[in-house]
Amino acid sequence: MVSVLILTKNEEETIERCIESVSWSDDIVVFDSFSEDRTVELARRCGVRVEMRVFDNYANQRNAALALDYTNDWILMVDADECVSAELRDEILSTLANVPSSVDMFQMRRKDYFFGRWIKHASAYPTWFGRLVRKGAVRVEREVNEEYHANGDVVSLQGHLIHYPFSKGLAFWFDRHNRYSTMEALALVEEVGGKLSKADFVSRTATVRRRALKQLAYRLPGRPLVVFIYLYIFRFGWVDGFPGFRYSVMRSMYEYMIDLKVAEIRHEKRMLEGEIV
Repeated sequence: MVSVLILTKNEEETIERCIESVSWSDDIVVFDSFSEDRTVELARRCGVRVEMRVFDNYANQRNAALALDYTNDWILMVDADECVSAELRDEILSTLANVPSSVDMFQMRRKDYFFGRWIKHASAYPTWFGRLVRKGAVRVEREVNEEYHANGDVVSLQGHLIHYPFSKGLAFWFDRHNRYSTMEALALVEEVGGKLSKADFVSRTATVRRRALKQLAYRLPGRPLVVFIYLYIFRFGWVDGFPGFRYSVMRSMYEYMIDLKVAEIRHEKRMLEGEIV
């Protein structure tokens, strides 16, 4: 069987639905960041194990969670606002029945829903996420929008996670992305100055390709507008109807928030170094 890891922080609206979607597992762990709502109560009512740790950043939180004791050799990481589809469940169980010893991680896609509709195009689907990992064989890096690095081979699955990023409402989405944009800006100030490697753009690992493309994208002028045009026009976000337009605008706003915060950080750094008064 497969162990399941769910990271939580104030997820009372979503946790029961998430746990229900993985109820086929015999070892479900909710790793909570000291929620202030009923998340822990509801999780324990569902009969799962709850562990707790003070949150510092996403990479450290996941690495700490992966270091826990698990019943099974494979761990499926699911966010509280996600559900495991029946097709993905069946694929995971059948695949792991004959998995080669060289494989240490499986990556998968997810379907993002907004205003009750799968925003297939505006979400830049498909984006691949490393989520099913062999115990002790994967490390997590980067404080936000984490990167997963496996010791062995990485294989893709065809089933989907079902993602409800707006389960807590639009206000929560904006609040969360305000925090994300600060963390992204701090990381990008360090990363974007590095040298780009051509090999990274054609890497077989989705995480490496995505990092290279992100570093290239953040060097482009007018990037927030470019993101909107890319998602809404070139990725056919208009096919997703009004939800596609709204989502494309919101993504552009998020990228602009990052750019503003990068500029702020660099300005403050120059002031501290005495380059400007």
